[in-house]
This record gives sequence, C-alpha cells and structure tokens, in this order.
Amino acid sequence: MTTTANTLREGLSRYLSAQWYVDTSVEAASRIPGGASRETWKCVAVVGGESRGVIVRLDPDTSLIDTDRATEYRTMEAAHRAGLPVPTPLFLEHDTQWLGRPFSVSAEVTGCQASPDGIPEAHREKLGRRKWELLGEIARLDPDQLNLGGVMASTSAATCALEQLEYWAKVIVDDEIHPNPVAHAAIRRLRRNPPPPAQKLSLVHGDYRTGNFLYTPEGEVAAIFDWEMAHLGDPLEDLAWSLDPLWHWQEPELAGRLLPHAEAVRSWQIASGLSVDPEAFAWWRVFASIKGIGIWISSSEDFHKGSSKLPILALAGWLMTDRQQQILVDYLSPHSPHRFKGAFE
Repeated sequence: MTTTANTLREGLSRYLSAQWYVDTSVEAASRIPGGASRETWKCVAVVGGESRGVIVRLDPDTSLIDTDRATEYRTMEAAHRAGLPVPTPLFLEHDTQWLGRPFSVSAEVTGCQASPDGIPEAHREKLGRRKWELLGEIARLDPDQLNLGGVMASTSAATCALEQLEYWAKVIVDDEIHPNPVAHAAIRRLRRNPPPPAQKLSLVHGDYRTGNFLYTPEGEVAAIFDWEMAHLGDPLEDLAWSLDPLWHWQEPELAGRLLPHAEAVRSWQIASGLSVDPEAFAWWRVFASIKGIGIWISSSEDFHKGSSKLPILALAGWLMTDRQQQILVDYLSPHSPHRFKGAFE
C-alpha cells in the first residue's frame, strides 16, 4: 500500500484532532529516508495556532525484519519513564481507518541529526563516551520495574543466549536463497560452545549503533530511537552489536567510528556496573554477525521475491551479507590476519 504526503496529512489531521480534542491541521509531511522496519514520516501539526513536530511510524507492506509495533512503542514508553533520552511517545494506533495501516506517533526531537558521517571530529570522543554510558544505563535498569512483561517474551539468564541464537538461525534457514556455509559453520560453533548465563537479565535495545541516536551540534546525545528489536536478554548482546565491525568498517580501530574499543567497553562497564568476561563476549561477538546475516538475508529474500523493491533491501542483502561473512571469517579462521581486533585482543 502506497502512502502519499497528501493522504497522510489528511488522515493524521483527523486523527490528531480526535486525540487532542482540538482542531488540528497537518501542514507538512515528508518521508524520512533510510530504515526498512517501519515507514517513517516527519510531520508538522498546527494546533491552536502553534506548530508541533511529530514523527509517524507506519507498518510497511513488507519489512527487513519482523517486529511488533506495540513492543517498540511500549519499550519507548518504559525507557522514557526511566529517564533515558527517548523521543516522547504520544500515540499507538492499531485501527486502520485513519491512515490505512497501524501506526505510532512520537514528538519530534528538533535541532539534531543521526548520520554518523556528519559527526565533527572534535565531538567523536565525547559522543562515544556518552553513547556507551547510555547503553550501560539501559543494562542497569531492572526489567521487572519496566512493566514490559505483557509485550516481551519471558526468558532466563541461563537460556536467553541460545534462544536468540536459535531464533536467528531459523531466520537464516527460512529466508536464505543460496547456501551460506560461513554462517552455518558459525552457528554450529556457537551451539557447541554456549556462553555462561547472563550476569543479569536486562532490557536489550537490539539495534544499538551510532546511526540510531540523535545528537546536537554541541555533541550531546539527544535521543535514542529505533527500539523495534527490543527484548529481554543478556546485556552483552547489545554491547557486542554496538561494537560490531560493520558499524566502523572504514575505521576498524574506532568503535562505532567514535573512540577505541577498550574505552567504549570501559564506559559501558562503569555505567552498567557489570563486567565483561572476554570468553563470553567472544561468543556474543560472533552471534552479532549471525544476527546481522539473518537480517540481511531477510532483506535479500524480500527483494528477490518482489515483496518490496526498496533499494535499501537490495543493498543490505548484497553488501552487508558479504561484509558480515568477512567479519566471521576474520573472527574464526586460524589463518585470519584478524583485522577486526576488539577490546580484549
């Protein structure tokens, strides 16, 4: 289903008028490029003569990953209540009468940008330290106090790692359109050598990387977004994903293209109050590439079958899968030059 700016403005005007009990007119709507799990629009709503920026996230016809809008929205609510920098959640709507699809609405965070390409070099270290401090703060939260039991699958410290592995292994098997021997070899290795139980169960963001937070021109983290893969699990999962070489391919020595790996881990440990066992972290680092390959393979399948012709799906399915496989070979081959050295090597 195609959404145009005109249909979005019209439907959202009616919806916000009904929610805010005051005549509201959406005067501008532009689609935000990038991303493939939700269709995202930036809108300007005029309420009583005052302009308010809002972000609308619509369920797409097909998606790079299968996620639930309620989980994303309720997690943002919980994170917002906990004091984390998160866009203010406004509405979660399942009724399709307004925009033709379910959607969520949050307040726009203004004066910021998200692309890691635009970060001034002078702010890299400051943003990097704050980035991993915030990830540590997420790990420190008590999941029992977040009231997410109704929207997230239950798990345990002893079982969460292999549950996540089996989930993404199934995605790869179900969606692959050609053999992926590197990924399957890595899966077998992880199954044979499971990590120790998690130090604690934590809220896991699921896609914590430099491109998924907004920052100010002064180098402050203003908001963490894209919570669609959030779940309960081992906090080392988020740490490993945030340090995956895919996010700093051009500068492997800088985690997330911001600061050295050891400094990122140190900031996380101080903020989380947790330690990082090198052997357990090595398991999660390999898992991060398995998870990535699962995501990229899903995008390949969607593009191959014609479910979507979004260019980002084709690009991710081809380029990212290849890079993720190179990372796995670098990790696991005894003949590897180990280009992607991490914090403990």
